[in-house]
Amino acid sequence: MLMAISGLALAACAAPDDTRPDAQTEAQKAADSVEAPALGDLSWTKGAMVAAANPAAVEAGLEVMRNGGNAIDAAIAVHAVLGLVEPESSGLGGGAFMVYYDRAKDEITVFDGREVAPAAATPDYFVKDGKVMGFIEAWQSGHSVGVPGQVALYKTAHDAAGTGDWAANFAPAIRLAENGFKVGEKLHEALASERLRAVINLDDNPVTSAYFYPDGEPLPVGYVRTNPDYAATLKAIAAEGPSAFYKGEIAESIVAATNAAPDGGMMTLEDLSNYTVKVRPALCGTLPTGYRICSAPPPSSGGIAQNEIMGLYDAMKPADNVRVTEDYFLKIFVDAQRLAYADRDYYVADADKVTVPSDDLINPVYIRERAKQAFAPDGHATPGDPGVILGRSPMIGMWGQDQTEHAPGTTHVSIIDTDGNAVSMTATVESAFGSSRMTHGFLLNNQLTDFSRAPTAGGLPVANAPGSGKRPRSSMSPTLVFDEAGDLFMVTGSPGGNSIIAYVAKTLVGVLETGLTAQEAINLPNIIARGDTVAVEIDREGGPEAAEALRTMGYSVEERTGEISGLHVIVVRDDGLEGGADPRREGVAKALE
Repeated sequence: MLMAISGLALAACAAPDDTRPDAQTEAQKAADSVEAPALGDLSWTKGAMVAAANPAAVEAGLEVMRNGGNAIDAAIAVHAVLGLVEPESSGLGGGAFMVYYDRAKDEITVFDGREVAPAAATPDYFVKDGKVMGFIEAWQSGHSVGVPGQVALYKTAHDAAGTGDWAANFAPAIRLAENGFKVGEKLHEALASERLRAVINLDDNPVTSAYFYPDGEPLPVGYVRTNPDYAATLKAIAAEGPSAFYKGEIAESIVAATNAAPDGGMMTLEDLSNYTVKVRPALCGTLPTGYRICSAPPPSSGGIAQNEIMGLYDAMKPADNVRVTEDYFLKIFVDAQRLAYADRDYYVADADKVTVPSDDLINPVYIRERAKQAFAPDGHATPGDPGVILGRSPMIGMWGQDQTEHAPGTTHVSIIDTDGNAVSMTATVESAFGSSRMTHGFLLNNQLTDFSRAPTAGGLPVANAPGSGKRPRSSMSPTLVFDEAGDLFMVTGSPGGNSIIAYVAKTLVGVLETGLTAQEAINLPNIIARGDTVAVEIDREGGPEAAEALRTMGYSVEERTGEISGLHVIVVRDDGLEGGADPRREGVAKALE
């Protein structure tokens, strides 16, 4: 299609300057012989939009759509740029969950590009000399690196539904890597953080030190940073597909970097060549209000946690004839989170390897009964038992209680294309700058620290313990919402470690329950209620008041500043698309002209 359009343009430009008698006739014949580009689905009149964490990445997505690509093509282009300009958050050396809606087919597909543990991994993978490794030690070790899934996800999704040229999707990122990008405040601040530099090896490793700390100093804001190695990697992927990444020189360098000291991992070339993207159905639930919420199933927490929080919130709302204060709605949002987080922490893991009662946890019968178990403000958060509530065998006792933390090195992309297809994709390298190990222009993840490093708890195995070829549990919640008529209504998602669940739920409550715009919902203070303490963002409007209200109710409140959400939201309104980007990062939401 790109070549055909170029040919038309050249013919149109040449004709006026050519005085040969038959020139215009030949030009017209050439134009007539070219198949006109497809007009797409003319029933979709809302336009197209990209919302992501960097303006250059957003422009890449818009460029690809202008040239005939759809939401999947745009997502590849956007993320290839994000891997260059915000490598602290995601990249080729990480993984992602993509939720894709095909409007013509009315189908939702989840592409699970989550990283996997090497085949040699066992439940005691993070046990060293008889002791469980501490988080920082594990984070910077080769044991933390999972087999990356991002590149394979690109190709699997593109083969399934992409409409643009595969290689063209990487062109914007290649140009930017060769010509240089301007370092933004977010990257600079991460590199300059003394707290972060004290615990990671980024400025100690010769490769990463030379790239991120030229002359021994962190890249300054505005510095034009080229990355020819990254450009070369993308060119190879563009020309050869994922085989350029999962086999040959790049694969060998990934294995070598992973297995190098300190505490080298167990990855092999076979682990890389055997990687597969899991194509899964979305996990969806319908609220009494008619909205249908769809997100990724386990090992993602999105489908379970978002549906459970919203279902619990609805179940705890007062009857229409009962008057309550505004603080009541704050309370039930916190209580819904505490209940859902406790269930998620206990049950969610890689459902290909262990039993995860996904459907039971979002069953309306379970949710109504679970809502009655809301903890006292000073009470201890514990998981529920859908087996008992749904009249089957008890499920409590299957696993030990897991309190794995999930670090915030992640990004999110929301896209709607010109045919009304949509992508919600959350991608990550796990913690900031992943494992601090770099090769061929990209950083390797530390995703395996999303496993429970302790394989047992209370004498019971932990569902989210490591295992051969296993995918660690994720907090990522790429989410699509459909209205009562079944039409696409909202695309949302965020980075933020285990707080992702709360961040995304905030936008769902804000837009679906309170009637806020996308941007208004994003701007609300973040409130995270995982466990027995409620974290409240107090450097946003409304935050101090929320913290005081919750404290007055008896909750244990942790006041926070500098929250790291990166929400990117698109809402479909009657008159077009409404976008929002998190002011806590550098993103934008921009419509296609």
